[in-house]
Amino acid sequence: MSIRRAVPNLRTSSPGENRDFYALLGFEQVMDHGWIATLASPSAPAAQISLMTHDLTAPVTPDLSVEVDDVDAAYAAVRASGAEIVHPLTDEPWGVRRFFARDPDGRVINVLSHRTPPPTAP
Repeated sequence: MSIRRAVPNLRTSSPGENRDFYALLGFEQVMDHGWIATLASPSAPAAQISLMTHDLTAPVTPDLSVEVDDVDAAYAAVRASGAEIVHPLTDEPWGVRRFFARDPDGRVINVLSHRTPPPTAP
């Protein structure tokens, strides 16, 4: 299993104001689902932050998102460790498969992989 990216999730009640503030540092909005927006550096696209008002389907807002190449393997490893699963392994309608776990200091980590869309019939 390998990590593709790690993105801090900043909880906010003012996403527009925060987007504008981080734009002063050079970040540009690359995704917006209404409840979560991701900002990235144009010169280093892996340098990202997400602004969240809440989580659409989970009971808590995660502190960090970690994208891995095999979320099922990550889920098995975290479960085997005995760590608390906060949100079960779920296929979300926006194209990710994810789960949330709590780290030893109580932070909630969103572990995800992007799902590959099924092939279309000719």
